Formats: sequence, C-alpha cells, structure tokens
Amino acid sequence: MESLEKVNTDYENQLNDWINHEKAALDLINYVGKLWFERSIELILFRNQLHDRSASEIMNLHLYAKNIVKKPITVYDSVSLASEIYKSDVGPGRIDIGKLAFEWHNEKAKYKSSGDFINDKLKDLIGNKTTFNPKDVVLFGFGRIGRLAARELIAQAGKGEQLRLRAIVTRGNGNDEIIKRADLLRTDSVHGTFPGTVIEDLENKALIINGHTVHMIDAKNPEDVDYTKYGINNALLIDNTGVFRDDVELSRHLKAKGIDKVLLTAPAKGNVPNVVHGVNHETVDLKTQKIFSAASCTTNAIMPILQVIDKELGIQKGHIETVHSYTNDQNLLDNYHKKYRRGRSAALNMVITETGAESALKKVLPHLAGKFTANSVRVPTPNVSLAILNLSVNREVTKDEVNEVIKKYALEGKLVEQIQYAFSNELVSTDIIGNPCSSVFDSNATIISPDKRSIVLYVWYDNEYGYTRQVIRFSKYISEVRRAVYY
Repeated sequence: MESLEKVNTDYENQLNDWINHEKAALDLINYVGKLWFERSIELILFRNQLHDRSASEIMNLHLYAKNIVKKPITVYDSVSLASEIYKSDVGPGRIDIGKLAFEWHNEKAKYKSSGDFINDKLKDLIGNKTTFNPKDVVLFGFGRIGRLAARELIAQAGKGEQLRLRAIVTRGNGNDEIIKRADLLRTDSVHGTFPGTVIEDLENKALIINGHTVHMIDAKNPEDVDYTKYGINNALLIDNTGVFRDDVELSRHLKAKGIDKVLLTAPAKGNVPNVVHGVNHETVDLKTQKIFSAASCTTNAIMPILQVIDKELGIQKGHIETVHSYTNDQNLLDNYHKKYRRGRSAALNMVITETGAESALKKVLPHLAGKFTANSVRVPTPNVSLAILNLSVNREVTKDEVNEVIKKYALEGKLVEQIQYAFSNELVSTDIIGNPCSSVFDSNATIISPDKRSIVLYVWYDNEYGYTRQVIRFSKYISEVRRAVYY
C-alpha cells in the first residue's frame, strides 16, 4: 500500500513540476514577444529561435541545451534572465539566452544579482540605440527558395527595421496566377502550413502577408521593371530563378529603377563573389560590390565544417560525396534532359551526377582548391541532403577529439549559426527538415581510420530551408541592417 501511495505521489509531483515548467515557458514567451516587438531584441537558445514557439517547443529546446552543454539550464533560468534584459537598457540585438544561462551557472558567485550579471555580460549592447535604414527587398522568382525566403522575411520582420519584403516578380500576375501563388505560399508539402495569413488583393495585384503589402509584378526581363512606381527604392533584389548567373547578366537587374544590390541564390560564374555567410562574408567590399552570390546549398553545408577541420587539424586532401534530394531540375518520369542521367525518373532512381562543391572551394576557401575530388548522388527524397567528407588530416586524432572540435565551434564563435552539433543515435533525414543551420554535424556517425589520420564526417543539411536561412543572414549583412549579437 505504501508503495502504491509513493507511485501516486511521484506521479503528482512530476505532473506538477511539468505544469510549473510550462507556466514558466509561457512567461518566457511573453518576454520574447515584448523584447522582439518593443525593443528589436531577439532571444534565441543555442541558435534556435524562440519567437513564435509553443510552450512545449520551448521546453524541448531547453532539454536540447541541457544535453549539449551538460548543464542544468532550465526555463526558470531563461525567464529570470529575460526579465532582467527587459528591465535593462540593452539596445537592439540578437542574444543567446542559453549561452547567458550557461555562463550564469558558472559565474553567479561573482555577481551580487542577475541584474548585475546581465549589465556586465551585455555591456556592449547597453545604451545601444543603433537604428538602421530598413532595406526594401524584391524577390525575383517565386519557386522553392523564393517562397521560403518570403516566409522567412515575414517571420523575421519584427518592427520592420531590417529587411522589408516589398515585391515578388514572376511571369504573369493575373488573378489566377496570384491566387495560385498565394496557395503555394500558404501550404507546402515539405515545410507545412505557413503560420500566418496570406490575403489576395487582386484589385491592387498584391498579397497581404501578415499585414505586409507585397506587390506581385509581372516581368519577362530584369531591366523592364520600374520599382519606384511601387514606392520601392534602393532595394536588395534576391534572384531565385537561377537563369542569370554571371555579372553581365545579373547587372541587368541594376538597370531597373529602384534596385541597389543583387543577390543570387545559386553558384555564380565570372567575377561574382560566391559567399558562405559565416565563412567568407567579410571578404566582400560592401561599398563597391553590387552583385553577390550565396553559393549553393551544398557549399553552405560543407564549407563551415571544412574551415574548422582545416584550422584545427589541417587538411591534406579529401573527397566530398553528397547524397542529395531530387530537385525540380529533374524529371518525375523518364524524359529528355540536357544532362546525362538526370532525365531518368527522380522519384524512382538514385542518380549519379556532378556537384560544384570542389570548384566552390576556389572561391570560398581558395587555399584548399586542388586538394579535393567531389561527386553527387541524387536520391528519391524531396528534401534534406547529406554530405560525406572523407578527409586526410595532418596529425593523428580520435573520434572524441574530432567531435569536440566541431562541438566547440557549434557553441562558440562565428559559426554558431551555421553548425549544429547533433548527438542523437536515431537521426535520419526527415529530422533535419526546418533546421535553421546550414551544417548539422552527425557526431555519432564520425569514423576514424586505423591510421588515425583519415576521417569520415557526415553533415546533414536542409537544402531548402537551411540554405534559405543563410541567404537571409547574408542579405542582412550586405544590406547593413544586421543587429549586434551576443552568442
């Protein structure tokens, strides 16, 4: 009887504990919203956004934080610190509440209060009243990346102080086209329902997305549009079509009135810089350069990992093999295609094809050029890809040592937005859908050869969403509207 009473007591205690945590998560949601919309302060938890999350999702993110940093970071810690940030004079910025909670656990004895801790840690953001001139954004093309970019631009709009989606350019803007494109934005077979409202304003040829009026413009040629007629000036144009790939073709966008800079969401040719944000974005000259490329999804996945391994262990040579989901470039059923094998049914076959990963090294990490071979296999999945990096390094290493190197960069430094350290034994491709990082490092899959100098690393990536997040990060950088950060 006593044993049964104990079981019931334990059950009630655990349930009450969960409910109290859930209440704390709701308090955190309140602070996250107020800081975001009132102060342009975005709270994240080890790269994961907290805005527009449910209480259960926030609790799960805290569990992830606890497992990664091996410290008992709780929702209570986050609420307490978020409250102090709200009471402080911290200016606009992006702050990792998980990193702060981790540091608070380690250093609280040094401070009289959590308020003193916040004022010390965020001293560079205290009194920061930096304001930006919001940048108008035009999406040229509205396919897989274009629609995800639209979702993300709206989701990150906040007070509208950074990037503002003002127009979408497609071929055709009749009522039927606008209605169909609105439906494609609302629902997505891979990424689910858009968590917002999309209203067709057919009279004004526009979509009203979460209160943002976005003009739907019909154009066949880049230079044909006068964007100033729509109140759009000095805009960043994001070209998602992949039709125009070099500086001559992309410069046609700059002939259109109202366009200031152009960003291509594909590997560029010629003199256009291919950029992986976090790796080589600081090499571009924002004062003189007008045309940029965000490189490819695969390039954004592998370059952060290659940069880390080369810096810490040194790379002698390597091979890159990507297992890539099929794309709209392939045929659903066998038909003619200008490239070999891609004409065969994408939904039925694994298809060997080329990848630009090796050639991308020449522009992103040029000192590694010539050390790699690369190839790709397209597989019958609609999204999420896997890069397998077979590397020879300069010294003997262990699996734990290699994993710790990647883990360090996933939690500290300039690549925390790009690299996520995954530790699940059950990780599969669908788990990566919607992951904001361009490189999800599968620590359990790491292989070290008997000679301890050859290593095999597995890097997952959502080749649609993870890449789009990189595009948005780079867009903020070249538009010079990126807020101060603490992570």
